[in-house]
Amino acid sequence: MDKWMNSPWFIRIFSLLLALMIYVSVNIETQSNSTSRNTVGQSDVETVTDVPVVAYYDQENLVVSGIPQSVNVMLEGPKSIVTPTKLQRDFEVYVDLSKLSIGKHTVPLKYRNISEKLRVTIDPATITVTIDERVSKDFPVEVDFINKSQIADGYSPEQPIVKPNVVKVTGAKTLIDKVALVKARVDLKGVEETIERESKVTVYDKEGNVLPLDVEPSIVDITVPIKSPSKTVPLKIERKGTLREGLSIVKMEVIPSEVTIFGPKAKIDEIEFISGIEVDLSDITSDTTLQVDVPVPKGAKMVDPAKVTILIEIEQEKERTFDQVPIEIIGLNDAYKAEFIDPADRNVTLTALGAQSVLDAIQLKDIEVYLNVSELGIGEHDVPIEVNGPQNVRWRLPQKEATIRITRNE
Repeated sequence: MDKWMNSPWFIRIFSLLLALMIYVSVNIETQSNSTSRNTVGQSDVETVTDVPVVAYYDQENLVVSGIPQSVNVMLEGPKSIVTPTKLQRDFEVYVDLSKLSIGKHTVPLKYRNISEKLRVTIDPATITVTIDERVSKDFPVEVDFINKSQIADGYSPEQPIVKPNVVKVTGAKTLIDKVALVKARVDLKGVEETIERESKVTVYDKEGNVLPLDVEPSIVDITVPIKSPSKTVPLKIERKGTLREGLSIVKMEVIPSEVTIFGPKAKIDEIEFISGIEVDLSDITSDTTLQVDVPVPKGAKMVDPAKVTILIEIEQEKERTFDQVPIEIIGLNDAYKAEFIDPADRNVTLTALGAQSVLDAIQLKDIEVYLNVSELGIGEHDVPIEVNGPQNVRWRLPQKEATIRITRNE
């Protein structure tokens, strides 16, 4: 081993390897230092977009217009500083108006919290602002109906109720002086009943342009009463049962005699009267006052009044006789004629039963005694005798039927 290490060739080869190792080591270190120097000295340009602008001024007493919401900021310098500045966005772009007077001014945009090693460009670099006195004024709120022509058929809006009906408008004095209308809108499309809405308040000038002003409150509550189509109709009182023997109705009066129904026009147009109100006569023995509910007819939404009063006056029943009352024939075809067999003189004696005051007012012309032969043909027929006369009267006939003969006209 010692012999080999003392060999001239060993020394030569070892020396060559050592020289190569030194060369490689030096070359790697040189390249590393070169790369490090290039990285430190590399320049970069980046643009930060949508950077908000902060304005400093007396916000309690002044209003400023012309300040952009955001700007773009270009950063130029070492990449090692540009990149984190862009990512962190912890700098501020601002405009200081605190020492400026009321009026129009052109002012530069400034920045802070950005390294001095960077070159900063703001776009735009300057802005034109208008400084005005900040004032507040109260205005009444008007209601603007939209789609009024598309409200349900027959319905119409009444005076709206706005809460609150006065709002405070705040902003630049020059704009406050231009305020002509303060309105809230309500859509009436398809509406057919009272509506309650929340509506945004908008401020307009006399040309109808919207003014950029603050409103307090900005939302108001609106109630719009809707007037429904209506119609006045009478009431039909249906009598149930009979009075006790010896009693008679002098009059039965409904107060009011007519009521108003509300609902869709097409529905209430079909209603001619309201029925379904019953009076049980078997329970009445003297003058009586009743309070009854008025039923809402099908298709209607409401009836007014909802209750009516029925006054019933009672007296002892009396009699009055009417002699030689003629019997008429109705419903006879023109091709036929009728002959009375019984009673042969076609007259009848008729007894009316009722209150004395009612009987005294009856005249012969008020009484109609008749036979209805509309469904009868040729031959002899026993036909019921029917009587039509004043209300609250009972009729007594000496016979219930009349005998007639129907023949063809020659």
